[in-house]
Amino acid sequence: MQVVPALEARVEHFLDADATLLGTPANFGYMSGALKHAFDSTYDDVRGRVDGRPFSFWIHGRTDTTGARRAVESITTGLSWRLAAEPVEIVGKPVADADRDRLTELGGTLAALLTA
Repeated sequence: MQVVPALEARVEHFLDADATLLGTPANFGYMSGALKHAFDSTYDDVRGRVDGRPFSFWIHGRTDTTGARRAVESITTGLSWRLAAEPVEIVGKPVADADRDRLTELGGTLAALLTA
């Protein structure tokens, strides 16, 4: 497993990954600028080379996650990634144990798919 901050994501990170788990806050109805930058700076170079790649994502929004989810789904559809686990959306103040459990399960599900 490799954790790469969105602003440091490079083409090689996406090409070398067996799966991808994305995370972003929802800012003004959209994904973070950092995640958008990661996609903007790599999209053309990875498109067509990562088809079928399993992925999932989590989003945290103060009041809504709809626009951020739509943006992530649109870009990952263009990359022909395969949604491997239902995304986790957290709206409002995170509930420590419950939300941590949901996020742990999301990561575990994606990891289990890779070992199967």
